[in-house]
Amino acid sequence: MARSPEKWMSLLLCLLFLVCCGCQSGPSIRATDSSLYNRYNIHYITQKGNNVGSYANWTLYEGHDFLPYNTRLTASRWKRGFRLVAADSGTEILFEYSSKNMDGMGADEYLDLIMSPEPVSYQGLSAVDEQGIQAGKVMVGMSKQGVMIALGYPAKHRTPSLDENTWAYWRGRFGEPRSVRFDSSGKVVSVSD
Repeated sequence: MARSPEKWMSLLLCLLFLVCCGCQSGPSIRATDSSLYNRYNIHYITQKGNNVGSYANWTLYEGHDFLPYNTRLTASRWKRGFRLVAADSGTEILFEYSSKNMDGMGADEYLDLIMSPEPVSYQGLSAVDEQGIQAGKVMVGMSKQGVMIALGYPAKHRTPSLDENTWAYWRGRFGEPRSVRFDSSGKVVSVSD
């Protein structure tokens, strides 16, 4: 039984509609209506009137600031990543995200990695960890956990494994990253500037 060109076109349009309904532009954010809490400090810089953050964790740049961990936030889609808004202060951060530089990690998976539905509690942190976290900086003697809380989850394209003894964090959008070096016990021994 032959089908007319009109029926083929209708079938093709229906198929195209179904395929497009399954596609989303930009990252899918699971918790757009509920509060989330950041597991790590979220660093950002102010450019052209916008606060911009990144999976690359811009941690040493003119105009740099950060939201401390456990800030209550809402997340929504933004064309290049997420829009994060702090519930108490109203601070808005346009957070850039690149799946390819995070070893193919999807946006939802990354959001789950850096956010929590409940406030987080860290036990057993040293005094130097606490000091670095509160300042949003890395200090000699900090643990890997302390560095991650202070500076954020390192970008996988330069730090493929957290087991490595050198992690990369960017100063700002351009240039080479800073290297945070750990000894065999996981304590910071040096930081490049």
